[in-house]
Amino acid sequence: MSFENLGLHEALTRAVADAGYDSATDVQQRAIPPALEGRDLMVSASTGSGKTASFILPALQRVLAARGDNAKRREKGVVYGPRILVLAPTRELAMQVAKAADTYGRHVQGLRVATVVGGVPYPAQIKALRGPLDILIATPGRLLDHLQTGKAVLEHVEMLVLDEADRMLDMGFIDDITTIADHVPAARQTVMYSATFAGNVGGLARNLLREPQRVDVASHTDTHANIEQRLHWADNAQHKNALLDHILTGAELEQAVIFTSTQRDADWLADRLADMGHAVASLHGGMPQGRRNRVLQGLRSKHLRVLVATDVAARGIDVPTISHVINYGLPMKAEDYVHRIGRTGRAGRNGLAVTLAERMDVGMIRRIQHFTTQDIPVATVAGLEPRIPAPRIFAQRAEGQGERPGFGARKSFGGGKPFGAKKPFGAGGNKPFGKKPFGGGGAAKRGSPFQR
Repeated sequence: MSFENLGLHEALTRAVADAGYDSATDVQQRAIPPALEGRDLMVSASTGSGKTASFILPALQRVLAARGDNAKRREKGVVYGPRILVLAPTRELAMQVAKAADTYGRHVQGLRVATVVGGVPYPAQIKALRGPLDILIATPGRLLDHLQTGKAVLEHVEMLVLDEADRMLDMGFIDDITTIADHVPAARQTVMYSATFAGNVGGLARNLLREPQRVDVASHTDTHANIEQRLHWADNAQHKNALLDHILTGAELEQAVIFTSTQRDADWLADRLADMGHAVASLHGGMPQGRRNRVLQGLRSKHLRVLVATDVAARGIDVPTISHVINYGLPMKAEDYVHRIGRTGRAGRNGLAVTLAERMDVGMIRRIQHFTTQDIPVATVAGLEPRIPAPRIFAQRAEGQGERPGFGARKSFGGGKPFGAKKPFGAGGNKPFGKKPFGGGGAAKRGSPFQR
């Protein structure tokens, strides 16, 4: 379906065409029409599905309607405080939403969009909040700071959007969100996006939304058809590092995001890879915002080829040239696996998601496969086959079912023979790994803005 058929203003369909899109995605087709009608919505959609545009375009249409068919802002009709308020869990996701508002609002005359997030000095944000404002995109904690000091005015908000509401609740923002909602007019339209509406998320929806329409486009079982998934079993940390080094030297790798479980692991691994010659930087919540911004800019400009990140810091990263996602440390929750691999395979491209697991990770692998209802195919690298047999979970599933991808049947990469045909990892002495430095001489130098 074309965007023209969704009932959007000409200024918006022109901007969408300028951005290179000619047909709406499933979530856009199903969420935009009721949003334009002013309905409250509960939307579940996977990352990379076009969900940001599905609420930003109706928000911009509301701005246009208030202006009077795209007329320039008149001082007489100035509304102090935003008409649209978008809450997002992280700074990176908020910046991504702001970028989408600028992209699709490029033909909306005099559009004013402000972003209020943590880690940024207060004075500039206070200045942005003083004048006429169309759309405000904020993280809950920082916006609450401005509300409590009287710097933010929300009495004219007509549309409230909660993006990734489940993640905001996971981060402990439920009280902040409730307080913010109390400052917004009760007659507003509320649109809520979440991977799940169970538990506390469902309770929040019942409190904030009025007779909402449910839009369930992609459940958690849809883990991105354009993303190939592989699971490599490692005997130990040394074996895992050898597998990682092999993947990073692959010619098909354009850019990669490597996920770790902790901030300390992210810094350690980034240092290790930098010492090997990789153009790499870490990204996590313990870094100053200015440095995080420089790292993300380095990724977008391709000065960085590898990013080592934690779950929270990587939320909202939208870089189409990310070809690989590597799970070096497994997530704490199964649903985070789906969010992680969604960093690749964006803008219609194909992607590869690789998980490096040890025997102690069997429980999480089981939970991920149960959550997604999909098997992760097991793969091996010629010369780096695991010495320890695959965990029993896979052998048990394969019995009586024949060989299924990821259960009993191993796929060998690099032109080698199947598992067991070559000398196993570690049997021939401790030879060094990563013989070929990644990126040649293009690694980030010590002292550059991307290094620790």
